[in-house]
Order: sequence, then structure tokens, then C-alpha cells
Amino acid sequence: MEACYTGWTWIRARERNAAVGMLEDSFRELKFLGYDHVENFAFIADFFESPDELIEILKKYDLDLCNLYGHFNFDEEAMIANAKKQIDFLAAVGGKWFNCQNGGFGDGGPSERPTDKEKVEITARIANTVGQYAKEKGVTLTFHPHYGTCVFSESDIDYFLEKTDPAYVSICVDTAHTTLAGMDPAELIKKLGSRVQFMHLKDVDTFELKKLEGPAKMSTFRALGHGTIDFKAVKAALEEVGYDGILCVELDRPEVSNFHSAEVSRIYMKDVLGV
Repeated sequence: MEACYTGWTWIRARERNAAVGMLEDSFRELKFLGYDHVENFAFIADFFESPDELIEILKKYDLDLCNLYGHFNFDEEAMIANAKKQIDFLAAVGGKWFNCQNGGFGDGGPSERPTDKEKVEITARIANTVGQYAKEKGVTLTFHPHYGTCVFSESDIDYFLEKTDPAYVSICVDTAHTTLAGMDPAELIKKLGSRVQFMHLKDVDTFELKKLEGPAKMSTFRALGHGTIDFKAVKAALEEVGYDGILCVELDRPEVSNFHSAEVSRIYMKDVLGV
């Protein structure tokens, strides 16, 4: 298994020159900390006239952009068209995974709901179509169950898997969102088996989690080792199902700074997980 870090939190502007500078900052810092692989949100494709521009920056820091992370709403035609463009860009820079999630209900209602089969089916259709296209480009689509969306709980995931083709749609297990959904990430990995093709690692302060409701629950995400998730069990489960891929650390809100959180997690991966 190999270490990766998601760098989208470095990017605090969308103006091209500023955003590219922030992206390069993430590459420089993550390489210094010992990460050889990086992930970012798929919107970074909009910053470049050509994939070659990004390839040159990646070469400068000897980094692999292994994954872009996109979002879907319920407009099937628009989401499929947009995802195909992002996958084209990803394939051109040599990325191997397209991570994606539903972007949320979008109606101002509650974040946690019983399984909405209609919305899950729309999301599954998008994923199947995009996943087939991705496979033709040498890219694996990995779908990310996420808090506040129609694919979050165990029953949501079960129905999504039922409606998607395993030849085209794999799963990214996120240890923190799994914990918020009341599941044990190690047990979910064992249940999903070979459909797990990408991993997001982040810790959760479950003591703080008990005090919170709604989207505030995501404020309990922590750098690795600063929460209560059993990552040794997570790694053992991955080994049990034959996973030997990327372990990508992602932290939505850095505890002090991006560099600090990435450093804390890299030390934990080396010292505790042997990665």
C-alpha cells in the first residue's frame, strides 16, 4: 500500500494564477513530507489550457496525480458530460482513479434521511455510464459514500451496489464518513471485498461526535491518530480482502494548517501502519 494526500484544502481561490500557485504549494509540501501520490478535486482541470501544463508541474516535484474527485447532482445529462471531460483530463495526466460522490440533496432538507431509492437510482445510472466511459480510458471509477448525500448509510450503499455494475463502479471507503454513518470501517471493507478500489483515511473524535447534530458532525474529522478510529484494524481488513492500492489521507478542515495535518498523518502512517 502507498501513501497519498488530498490537496484540495490548499486551494482557497478560483482565479487561475492564484489557484495554480496554491496547487503547486500543495505539491511542494506534500513531496517534502514523503507523499509520492496526490489527489485533488476535479475542478483543477479548469485551471489549465492543456494537461501538459499540469504534467510539467507534477514532474517538477516527482509526484503522481493518481486521482481526481468529482461531484454529481441529479441532472444526469449534465453530470455525465462534465465527468467525461474530467476523466479525459485525468487520463491525459496519467491518473488511474476517478473518485466521485453525490453532491447532496440540494433541497435544504435534513442531511440524514431514510434510503431514497429514486435518488440512489439516478446516482447509480450516472455512475454506471461514467464508469463505463472511464474504463475505456484506463481509469477506474470509485464511488465515495458521503455524509449528507443519498449514498451514505449502509442501506444506501447496499441499494447503490445493487443498482451498479461491478465491472464499471467500485467503491472508495472513507473511514470518517463510514464512522458517521454508524458503521465500522474495517467491517465495511470486509463486506465490500474486491469492490473497494480506493481508500480515504481520516480520523474522527467520536467523543465530540456524540455532542453534535447535522453537518456539524463533520467538524469532528481529525488527522490520523488524533481521533479514535482503529486504523490497524482497517489496514488488516484491507489486507484480508487483497487490497494493495492507495491509502489517501483527506482532511476537510486542517487542525492548525494543511502542512501540519499532512505531517501528523504521514508520521502516523509510517510509525503505526508501516506505510
